[in-house]
Amino acid sequence: VSTGLTVSYTFRLIFYTLSGGFNFSSLNSINDSGYIMLAGMFGLIFFVIFGGSLLMWLILPTPYFICLPFIMKIMAILVSLLGGIIGYEISQVSLSDFLKSMKYFSISQFLASMWNMPLLSTLGVSFYPLYLSKTIYLNFDQGWSEYFGGQNAYLNFKKSTLFLQMLHKNNFKVFLSFMVFWVIFLFLMFI
Repeated sequence: VSTGLTVSYTFRLIFYTLSGGFNFSSLNSINDSGYIMLAGMFGLIFFVIFGGSLLMWLILPTPYFICLPFIMKIMAILVSLLGGIIGYEISQVSLSDFLKSMKYFSISQFLASMWNMPLLSTLGVSFYPLYLSKTIYLNFDQGWSEYFGGQNAYLNFKKSTLFLQMLHKNNFKVFLSFMVFWVIFLFLMFI
């Protein structure tokens, strides 16, 4: 189980970093551009692999021959393939999608309640914050935040910096024009 889940997580991580989309709300503009952190992670991976090999050679000086049946030999490959398939399927699930079980909310609520105890004990605790979060999600993330926040803010900042870069291409002309304005300003101050 642990090998399959490890392969599943590894496959999802590789899929998201190399090819997959973000699959999340537009309010979150998260990116993976921490090159210092990525370099540190590369160093950790390097030392884990070589440290494990070195520790194995120090603890077990004599290599042992292990004879396994054929099914046990291919079990690692099968578990790895199954974990990769499960990881790919999990990565295809949209993280910001509405639940299909919300169509049958009243039936699932009736079947999930045990003598109406969850309704009586947690109605005010869980219903109102969840309803407020649904309202915030629908009004902000699917509303005006789609236009003003997240990626559109990034595009607006990018456009403004491109405009400033275009202005700074004529840096010498701008410097001369500021020089002329300063000379005129100083001339007007001393008159």
